[in-house]
Amino acid sequence: MRKKIVAGNWKMNTTCQEGMELAKAVVAKAGEVPANVGLIVAAPFTHLCCLSEVLEGTRVELSAQNCADHASGAYTGEVSVSMLKSVGCQWTILGHSERRQYYGETDEKLVVKTKLALEAGLGVILCVGENLDEREAGKHFDICKTQIENVLFNFTAEELKSIVIAYEPVWAIGTGKTATAAQAEEIHAFIRKVLADKFGAQVADDMTILYGGSCKPSNAAELFAQPDIDGGLIGGASLKADDFLAIAKAY
Repeated sequence: MRKKIVAGNWKMNTTCQEGMELAKAVVAKAGEVPANVGLIVAAPFTHLCCLSEVLEGTRVELSAQNCADHASGAYTGEVSVSMLKSVGCQWTILGHSERRQYYGETDEKLVVKTKLALEAGLGVILCVGENLDEREAGKHFDICKTQIENVLFNFTAEELKSIVIAYEPVWAIGTGKTATAAQAEEIHAFIRKVLADKFGAQVADDMTILYGGSCKPSNAAELFAQPDIDGGLIGGASLKADDFLAIAKAY
């Protein structure tokens, strides 16, 4: 039975103090979420050390939103995987559409980052997905397949056990638009087939695939009812503890 996960990506929001209060609010009611649903919060780098103390001993796990593509060295402004590990991170998001769009994140760079993260003992939430032009041109399957091949095909089936995929329809992030449950299920099932063709049915069936496009309390239950959707990578709704937990409770 593959793991169900609801992860909150806070992006560049909250001060450190606000983040601590938000994390405490999530922890306070985390017991209301079904025990088989994993909870993760992905906070800004500045918050991680403090949040690690807030989350220690709770069921809520801590994630970074990115990591450097070098282990150490003269890379001003970057944060390495060993630094993340040292402050209690268990995960890092990689390849988020905003990183790809605004900061030139390439699949080649993601291979390096993923390798470093796995070697450091961090789990990886790898984001894939198409933008509006690609969706309207009917290229969404090709885009997702290429991103998966370019990154995940460089790793072994054993290494994939530490990786979660988050499908992001980029056209539905922060726009208020949401893929229908049928659209989301279609692409999740396709991603699983791409994995099965390369790694075999068991590996594909064990892979947790999250939906990451404007998931809200109002649509979470319908999305999560789909057989190939294993949870969500939640953006805006994760900034309110009650909304984030309501999504997690949709299971």
